[in-house]
Amino acid sequence: MSELINNSQKRKELLKHLILQLHNNEAPEVVKQRLIEVLHSVPYNEVVEVEQELIAEGLPEEEILRLCDIHTMVLDGSIDVSAAKTVPAGHPVDTFKQENRALEEYISKAKQLFDKGNKLNAGEVNEYLLQMKSVFNALSDVDKHYKRKEYLLFPFLEKAGITGPPKVMWGKHDETRALLDAAHEALSARESTSVEEIPTLILMVFLPAIDAIEGMILKEEEILLPMSLDVLAEQDWFQIYKETTQFGFTLYDPQTEWVPDNVTEREVVYQAGEAIQLSTGSFNPKELEAIFKYLPVDITFVDKNDKVKFFSHGTKKLFDRNRSIIGRDVRLCHPPGSVHIVEQIISDFKSGKENKATFWISSFMGRFALIEYTALRDSDNEYLGVMEVTQDITDIKKLEGDQRLLSYTEK
Repeated sequence: MSELINNSQKRKELLKHLILQLHNNEAPEVVKQRLIEVLHSVPYNEVVEVEQELIAEGLPEEEILRLCDIHTMVLDGSIDVSAAKTVPAGHPVDTFKQENRALEEYISKAKQLFDKGNKLNAGEVNEYLLQMKSVFNALSDVDKHYKRKEYLLFPFLEKAGITGPPKVMWGKHDETRALLDAAHEALSARESTSVEEIPTLILMVFLPAIDAIEGMILKEEEILLPMSLDVLAEQDWFQIYKETTQFGFTLYDPQTEWVPDNVTEREVVYQAGEAIQLSTGSFNPKELEAIFKYLPVDITFVDKNDKVKFFSHGTKKLFDRNRSIIGRDVRLCHPPGSVHIVEQIISDFKSGKENKATFWISSFMGRFALIEYTALRDSDNEYLGVMEVTQDITDIKKLEGDQRLLSYTEK
């Protein structure tokens, strides 16, 4: 291996040769072991260059995707990332990694369920599949993680001339989405699933989806993110950071604001023409943010495509919410046992059959909670989405008589 240490071209030639050998199924176990040895001495940027060269040489896209799976088998901890840059909390790369850690927690839960799957009796199947559905609901949140890569990170890499890895990764994202869809489809039929079918479902449906997510985490952290840190400027990352919230976060809500030292954020000065003009008046964004913050209710807006688009950050919250729900299918924000109620409300609102649904919980953490869902429609009666309003009415229910004189409430 000593002849490779200071010779980048030889390293890349050997790496390409081994990858193609593995791709052609030539003595796979021997080649795999040799590939692991070589990857320990190859910096991540050279791995990217080899992949780019293979694409430029005309290897078909579907073959590249298959090669990507073979490559994943030897990635785990093999590539030298010791020279990779570090980032502060709040940086988009830190957020990607924190999301990966959250995904890994659910991957671990899935694997624990896999271990139990071969030991079930018939009476445990439904509860087992409900637990599995809860895990896969959470894992499906990875779609927002992938979309941020596809629509925010990849364009900057492509501008820098790096087109191969983004193209391959996007293809793998779509494969993972299809695997997750298959898992959800299998879980939707849980009431007709027998105990004998569970091991097959694990092996053929659930495990491939888990492997795909886990493999992408390796590709990101050993290749994509270190390479991106080398290529992108701070201004690029800041633009990615500023646009991240339109896609939302995956199982993680960053608490640290990140502004790079060498990038100055323009102070926003609101002019009359920049106000948010409504039919009965206007606000500037700061005023609107403050109004939602101090309303005595919590508001969540789900758009016509059933995606969570907004929630108010009130001072007195009944239910915890964080920005990781933005962009998420509202069905995935509820426990499996109550999803059918959410689906019924959405169906009835969209069809025009109903416009309001009200619930209340008389003892929620010692408080009385009122929850109201309202269908939103425009002047042409076109469905726009659902507004959920939750309110703590414990003290309201205690009111008696009149209060006509000024009396300030306690802070």
